Amino acid sequence: MTETATVRRSRITPEREAELYTAVLDLLREVGYDALTMDAVAARTRSSKATLYRQWGGKAELVAKAMRFSKPGGFADVDTGSLRGDLHALVGRADDCVIEQNSALMRGLFMVVHTNPELLQAFREFLIDPEMAEFRRMVQRAVDRGEVPADSPAIEYVVHMMLGAFVTRTLLDELPPTQEFALSYIDAVILPALGVRTH
Repeated sequence: MTETATVRRSRITPEREAELYTAVLDLLREVGYDALTMDAVAARTRSSKATLYRQWGGKAELVAKAMRFSKPGGFADVDTGSLRGDLHALVGRADDCVIEQNSALMRGLFMVVHTNPELLQAFREFLIDPEMAEFRRMVQRAVDRGEVPADSPAIEYVVHMMLGAFVTRTLLDELPPTQEFALSYIDAVILPALGVRTH
């Protein structure tokens, strides 16, 4: 077999990749990160462990990329012409059920991250850093348009505010995060903090 044929055979189609990520997310909801094994993923997806390790290196990278996959769409194609429009468009990509599922998964994984350096590194590399960069580009566009003052001290805390709202919603209010909550929070807290008029 030629080297080209070997490379071609090892490539996973986007459909198969989506199937694998969905299975990983299902297993995470069922057993949690610590009990999740590559053996279980292989069995659930009818894959070989060798294929999983070749494509993702290990459990931490696979889980981080599955979490990235779980977010409906990225930031790159969101450009409505206003920061409020962009933030509302991002929230609108997921219904309340998806928002709650993703938030519950993230809460569980945040607990593990504190004691698992490998998972923390994978989260930073494949989930946190890419999303932070995309978010900063979105805010920078608002600065370039003159919506947000370039010297606004709140710029550095936008991601913290967004993430904090989702993480603490259940803890403080005993309610799941919803689209309505997120949109209201954006208008009442984030945009005013940045000096953006909402009316």
